[in-house]
Amino acid sequence: MSRKILAAVVLVIILLAGWFFFSARSSVVKEPGTALADPSTERVLKTGRVVGFVDSLESHAWLGIPFAKPPVGDLRWKAPVGPEPWIEPLAALRVESMCTQPAGRLNGHPDAGPDDIAGEEDCLYLNVWAPPYDKENIPRADHGLPVMFWIHGGGNSIGHAGQETYNGSALATTHQLVVVSVNYRLGPFGWFPHPALKDSETSPEDNSGNFGTLDIIRGLEWVRENIAEFGGNPENVTIFGESAGGVNVLSMMASPRAKGLFHRAIVQSGGLRVNPLFVGANYSDDLQPGHRFSAREIVNLSLIRDGLVKDREEAKSHQNHMPDAEIAQYLRSKSNRDIISLYAEKFSGMITMPQLFADGAVLPLERIENLFKAKNRFNSVPVILGTNRDEAKLFMALDPRNVKRVLWVFPRLKNPEAYERQARYQSDAWKVRGVDSLAGILRDTQGPTVFGYRFDWDEERSIMGYDLSKALGAAHGMEIPFVFNNFAGPGLTGTSLYRKDKAPGREALSRSMMSYWAQFAHTGNPGKAEMETRWNGKPGTMPVTLRKNSSCSILRRIRGFAWFQRKSPWRISRRV
Repeated sequence: MSRKILAAVVLVIILLAGWFFFSARSSVVKEPGTALADPSTERVLKTGRVVGFVDSLESHAWLGIPFAKPPVGDLRWKAPVGPEPWIEPLAALRVESMCTQPAGRLNGHPDAGPDDIAGEEDCLYLNVWAPPYDKENIPRADHGLPVMFWIHGGGNSIGHAGQETYNGSALATTHQLVVVSVNYRLGPFGWFPHPALKDSETSPEDNSGNFGTLDIIRGLEWVRENIAEFGGNPENVTIFGESAGGVNVLSMMASPRAKGLFHRAIVQSGGLRVNPLFVGANYSDDLQPGHRFSAREIVNLSLIRDGLVKDREEAKSHQNHMPDAEIAQYLRSKSNRDIISLYAEKFSGMITMPQLFADGAVLPLERIENLFKAKNRFNSVPVILGTNRDEAKLFMALDPRNVKRVLWVFPRLKNPEAYERQARYQSDAWKVRGVDSLAGILRDTQGPTVFGYRFDWDEERSIMGYDLSKALGAAHGMEIPFVFNNFAGPGLTGTSLYRKDKAPGREALSRSMMSYWAQFAHTGNPGKAEMETRWNGKPGTMPVTLRKNSSCSILRRIRGFAWFQRKSPWRISRRV
């Protein structure tokens, strides 16, 4: 009997350890309940009245406001259209659906199968947080508050604006800001330039294939039209985003369609690569070859799956003989699940597919490097560019090539020294690509309005002996809770990750980051944040620890490079 009890105890420990570890990797979003409407939050928008509620820190919040018509039916793969007006007051009390995406651990579905989906195509909603003003005392005109417009990450194929970590209450109330977070179409619903969907009678935007990009622009147009009703100043809008959200921030700087819609930009762990249109449209064996998951190849896969053809060669011939109208109807007849399931290559739900296309209307045909060299050819605004010290570790920490399992469950690094070396190479390469190269170009173009940072923090807890401060450290996405001062909730950026004894330093670092971000939103210069070390230095000076970095020659040209660092005892390192 004792052996059976011992075996049962061991099994329970193993199962609990596995659950606890993987819950730390999840970004499960707690389904919010419906809040209680507060009459003082009633606002009058261009499309009708909206009522919100009192959120945390006494902020006012409005969740799930439509900023475009649902992109369904004939509006699938079309530029977004403004929302229909409503008559009765809209109760904006809960987050609306995420956009269609593969279901997986990172969007709250840890038990999802390979073909399961999350979200809906009816998803073009945004959320607003503001300081608590009565209707009669909303700041107006020149007294309007700066607006911070958040663009979520997720490889442009997963994620949504309503994730718990993105709650804007702390930023809004602590620093007198209006914070907006926006959904946008993802994956093949956001970027899909099949030639059959083009129509000579429709707009260049409809024919661009950049529907997710256009959704973000439409969100910014909504801000220009309505944000004054929440106390925001439409003439002082800062766009900020992380990972794919940072990519999309840079795409706004590049897009002529976004001109005048924002006035500052913050790129967290971003970078920008725009594909030629043929990469997203053509067959993979064309003279100008498309991606293996281009729009043409996706139709091939669908024809084969439907049993209309036997193989790719026959599918290609069949597709070539289909009229464009028939292909468009065929594609629009498919469910969102039908389309998502055609993408066989996924990483934590993120789809392998081409995105962001140089169509000549939404995104310029010119290479980004050349575009940013001429101030009058892109949306030149003050910009912050930054990465995290250990970006690559997020993608390495559960890779079986790097991690072994003790007793089949407990993770351990196989070779800590090799792990650190690989992480350093990959993370520094990300920094060169996402910060140094771009900052060097922009610094030459627009002078001292370019700021850079690196985020250092590595005080995660250990789980069953697996030291997450070593395995993750300042990994990709770890700065987000610090920006929003939100360490609650489950998942990778939630309570299961953090040590209670390190809370004072963690909160101090968060207050500093929020101060810099907010000061940048208020003035366009983070260096004037009160009670903080000035983010402003002399060109040519650098931290000694990076003097051997291959990117030093580029970095020496940048004014205002900051390191956010947290070590015990806590301190914010002096800026360079």
